[in-house]
Amino acid sequence: MALNRARLAIWLPFLGWPRPDRATLRGEIMAGLTVAMLVLPQGVAYAALAGMPLVTGIYASFIPALVGVLFSASARLSVGPTALTSLLVGASLGPLAVPGGADWISLAVWLALMSGVLQLLMGVMRFGWLLKLVNSPVLIGFTQGASVLIALSQLPALLGFTGRPMAQWLSGPPPDWTAMGFGLCTMAILWTAKQRWPRMPAAMLVVGLGAVVSAALGYALRGGAVIGALPTGLPAPYLPGAISLTTFGALLLPALMVTLVSFLETASSAKVDNSRSGKLWNENQDLIGQGLAKIASGLCGAFPTSSSFSRSAINLYAGAKTGWATIVCVVLIGVALLWLMPLLYHVPQAVLAGLVVTAILGLVRPAAFVALWRVSRIEAGTAMATFALTIATAPAIYWGVLAGLAMSLSHYMYRHLHPRIIEVGLHPDGRLRDRHLWNLPPLRADVCALRMDAELDFASASTLERAVSEQLAAHPGIGTLCLFAQPINRIDITGAEVFGSIRQTVESHGLSLWVIGLKLPAQTVLEKAGLLAPGPMLRVYGTDAEALAALAAPPEA
Repeated sequence: MALNRARLAIWLPFLGWPRPDRATLRGEIMAGLTVAMLVLPQGVAYAALAGMPLVTGIYASFIPALVGVLFSASARLSVGPTALTSLLVGASLGPLAVPGGADWISLAVWLALMSGVLQLLMGVMRFGWLLKLVNSPVLIGFTQGASVLIALSQLPALLGFTGRPMAQWLSGPPPDWTAMGFGLCTMAILWTAKQRWPRMPAAMLVVGLGAVVSAALGYALRGGAVIGALPTGLPAPYLPGAISLTTFGALLLPALMVTLVSFLETASSAKVDNSRSGKLWNENQDLIGQGLAKIASGLCGAFPTSSSFSRSAINLYAGAKTGWATIVCVVLIGVALLWLMPLLYHVPQAVLAGLVVTAILGLVRPAAFVALWRVSRIEAGTAMATFALTIATAPAIYWGVLAGLAMSLSHYMYRHLHPRIIEVGLHPDGRLRDRHLWNLPPLRADVCALRMDAELDFASASTLERAVSEQLAAHPGIGTLCLFAQPINRIDITGAEVFGSIRQTVESHGLSLWVIGLKLPAQTVLEKAGLLAPGPMLRVYGTDAEALAALAAPPEA
């Protein structure tokens, strides 16, 4: 029975949860309560950012959170609406429908279902390794660019210009000073609470305070922008209407970007979670859990979800040890949906804007570009280009990521097409180094010693062959060519063919070829190709030390 349960737990991770004792359960309840008090106002705010009915932000925090925690390997992640995913939804659907309308909701649900199926398939097919294609500079550039766009999108509501584009601020009527007060006070309270009382559920408290003050002032009766009436009750099943192939094609690239960004958000949270618990991250199972959560969100009539880094961090900080904390959070959200929705009526929309901007400001880190510039100007340029294109191509912000990926992969291919090939000499510290860089003598007067710091494959093989030809032309008096091959981890068919050509060229010049430090995978390929067949002009040494000793020995009589 225990063995069967362990096997099932591979696909159903919740079966591996420990039974909480009284002390653990107390911590789970406190963590669940803390996250619930944060996710309720955030859900409403992020629904507004996505252009969705406000209550769908709470729907996206309910059943999807339950599904995500049951089927994800990282059980302490907080699944629900996030700022970046919500921005992608709003930006992607802008050219296709009117925000908040029936068509918009249907397309947002299709986006959730499509991205969810993509993540589910990636997890089942063990494609979690695709995360490695997105490097840190691209992620930094996109995150910073998206953060700026999110903050700008909230400025009208935050500064009392709700419903008016920035171009009309100066020519239109004066701002709503009350809304501006609500928004700026919200940010001030949240910032102060974060600095002085980090465990305090400041988001829920500021929402409650805003509702009380708004009701006391009669803000809604005076035409102020408030949340208004939200439907009470649990989400009903939702099936979107059929869409044309043209619309499906228009949603495909945004769905890919939602999948990618969501996976990166999940990765940033899951790595922290698993490192603290001393486990290896099972990215494929988390893909399955996140994909099922998105599908559940779509079937609830909501928009794509993801793992929130900030809420996951709060969940850990509040004492969560297992997924039971999320179960508690889901129960509390269900209670809120059934009985507490009327309490949100008077909450000013400026308060929601303040919540979003405060959360986003934590992601804005200009110093990250400076740090990248100090380490690598090429990668800093990739990050800056991604940042600029993310902003310039809004609302189609996914082009920033695609451009960044193209730049990163191009640089990757360039480095592989131009590997580092050096002529080595013996440094006084005993290591083989670039003899021209360190002004070192050759290993021996009649020897040319080369080392390529790369794999010998289709990308680098021709460069090595050209380097050998150039060295033979530059050193007509040598008798031996040494190839220090320890950095070569792999040889493909093209690399093997080029090695055979190099051996033939060297021997045709009447020179000896010494191959030193071949690793087993590379040596196996060459042996199977018959390219290491013994011959009077070929020597193979296992280590650098053996080759150096042979070079130092007196020539044979």
